[in-house]
Amino acid sequence: MKILNVEINRSLRAFVVTAGGRAYSFPFAKCAPIPSAADPVVKAYVDWELANEAFTYQLQSGAEGSVHLERLLDYHKDPSYLRNILLYELTLEAQRRVAESPLSKREIIRRLGSSATQFYRILDQTNYSKSVDQVLFLLGVLECHVEFVVQAKNV
Repeated sequence: MKILNVEINRSLRAFVVTAGGRAYSFPFAKCAPIPSAADPVVKAYVDWELANEAFTYQLQSGAEGSVHLERLLDYHKDPSYLRNILLYELTLEAQRRVAESPLSKREIIRRLGSSATQFYRILDQTNYSKSVDQVLFLLGVLECHVEFVVQAKNV
């Protein structure tokens, strides 16, 4: 996903960022350096040097800061972003468990009922086209118990 546009909304005291067909607000208070009445934002732009995945802003004092798209998505608890983080963490755990397993990779592939190519796709932490189900099934083959915990936010 790329950032398409960024605007300064002084009344909201936030940046309004357009990415992935949605508009997201990001409060000044979450930025570093923090814009203030004494040192307001004078310019904000999509930063091509950061692959259009971040925006950079400049304060009247000349100080600059950048906000990456991942920080914005994390702030808004975007479901697709959270899914990718979960998938990444589960995949890293599956990699550790495969390395520690007494089962051979060939036996794991046989138990998965899949091909070697598919097995290595499941173990690829950069592959986000796989499903969480596939990684959970692999962890089940490795005799792991996976538990999700939902907790209230610390206020």
